[in-house]
Amino acid sequence: MGKKEGKKRKERIPETEVLPSSFFHFASPNTTQTKPLSTLHPHSFSGSMTHARKPTKPNPQPLQAHNPSFSTTGMKLIVPLQGVVQGRGGLLLGTLVPCALFYFLQLYLKRRRSNFSPPSPSSEPTLPRTSSRSNLSTRGSISRVRLSKLATQISRPDDSLYYVGLERASRDPYHAVDNPHGIIQLGLSDNKLCFDLIGEWVARNLEGTMSGGVDLGINGIAPYQTFDGVMELKMTHGSPGACNDFSSVGVGSRVFEFTGELACVHYHSVLSFKALSDFMHQVMGESVKFDPYNMVLTAGATPAIEILSYCLADHGNAFLVPTPYYPGDVRWRPGVDLIPVHCRSTDNFNLNITALDQAFSQARKRGVKIRGILISNPSNPVGNILTQDMLYSLLDFAEDKNIHIIVDEVYAGSTYGSEKFVSLAEVLDSDIDKSRFHIVYSLSKDLSLAGFRVGVICSFNDSVLAAAKKLTRFSSISAPTQRLVTSMLSDKRFIREYLETNRKRIRQVRDEFVDCLSKLGIKCAKSSAGMFCWADMSGLIRPYSEKGEIELWEKFLSIAKISITPGSACHCIEPGWFRICFTTITLEEVPLVIERIRRVVESCNSSS
Repeated sequence: MGKKEGKKRKERIPETEVLPSSFFHFASPNTTQTKPLSTLHPHSFSGSMTHARKPTKPNPQPLQAHNPSFSTTGMKLIVPLQGVVQGRGGLLLGTLVPCALFYFLQLYLKRRRSNFSPPSPSSEPTLPRTSSRSNLSTRGSISRVRLSKLATQISRPDDSLYYVGLERASRDPYHAVDNPHGIIQLGLSDNKLCFDLIGEWVARNLEGTMSGGVDLGINGIAPYQTFDGVMELKMTHGSPGACNDFSSVGVGSRVFEFTGELACVHYHSVLSFKALSDFMHQVMGESVKFDPYNMVLTAGATPAIEILSYCLADHGNAFLVPTPYYPGDVRWRPGVDLIPVHCRSTDNFNLNITALDQAFSQARKRGVKIRGILISNPSNPVGNILTQDMLYSLLDFAEDKNIHIIVDEVYAGSTYGSEKFVSLAEVLDSDIDKSRFHIVYSLSKDLSLAGFRVGVICSFNDSVLAAAKKLTRFSSISAPTQRLVTSMLSDKRFIREYLETNRKRIRQVRDEFVDCLSKLGIKCAKSSAGMFCWADMSGLIRPYSEKGEIELWEKFLSIAKISITPGSACHCIEPGWFRICFTTITLEEVPLVIERIRRVVESCNSSS
């Protein structure tokens, strides 16, 4: 009887099944090394570790043979707990294991609570934190927020002496009354010689331009406009009339098709004359006409060159640029390199095809892809004008190398020499692939409207025009500016008188300035256009190097209190050349500037 009861009592005790080691994330069954209890996760034993099954005769060996994934290591760790449950010993280890697990659980919860800031003692109700904010790590506030590589690069202080000089002059600007000992700005290419004419015209016409006329008033300047320029600026108006449902308009040698609805949106009169294209036609000696439908307006010439860089080249490609050239930088955003093509003073810094071909070949050997030539005509800063023969040679070179040509013609109307200006558009005949040639122009120089920011791209490539119209969204001209400029360009009498007066005043100031410099022993390069004297001061620098040039530049800023641009900032390979913009001063102020330059000359001569 006792034996039967003992047997039944044993049958009522459920036999536990050893769980596989993979359930507890222990070592693989092939290893005999056991992991310390400190490595166990506090939730490793959550839930039931055993479950009942039908009573059978205990035989662990067949179980292991049947399922080889079970681990002897797992059994060693579970046996004490099994013994506690079954009441068969293992009391010490069976007590330590739960205590250790409980300790690590408390440690885990304590660390988790420390990531949350304590509630504010304020009695005012606080908004509940969203799940996205509660998951933010406090470690992020230790390090500085990151910027893009582009922003990091261009946010550094400018190392170009051109920009350094502009910044220093802006801190201490010259004024005849308020600051007579300030720095006179001769480094910025502003044309202030005809500000009186521009001011008088604006005073007479501003109110009428903004309050009346075709499509003007508040409805003509407040709403959104087309990004590539309103057509009224590209084209002048004929006699006003109703918006007719016409199907085509002839402009130059082309006929353009568009619907009556589109015509009503953009035009409120019959289109008969071109506005900006007429001005460019007049400025360039009436030798070439520009089609308004090949033009895209931008906020100045610099954005126009940048947009063309986006259209013609990829990041890491390059343009060839004859030196010396404008020190401004258009490489920041497009990532297009400018490779200097060095010109020499022995040739009056004129471009030759041999130097161009050598620079092209050397760039190709370095693995650089040349996508085009960027050139200024008339040149900045020398004032050279490309001859017709040179333009034809450039066309042949571009076709032979399968590259583009961008010509900046912003000084086309600022001529004063005997040489005749020839536009790139003038030499493009029907036998040439015009899709690789592009012209940039603006009203900043010839019309003294630098602050208006009016530039234009003239291209014969339909894909370039389509892309430029989208990219100019980021450099569009304001509607009031376009309306005012449209009205000014439509005043043919004013434009004719202005161009004549502007050329006359530029010639007068330039001749006087060059003559005064020559009396100080400073000679200037021969020029026919532009607003600069390209002055040779190599005899004043010690030593004859870029270092000596920079030291002389510093003397002009500190001693003479004038800001000029050193040749190294214009990528000139010969030390001692300086760009001096004489159109920022009047004819009456020339003696003041010359006297300040005299101080530096005497200082250099006495020290030598």
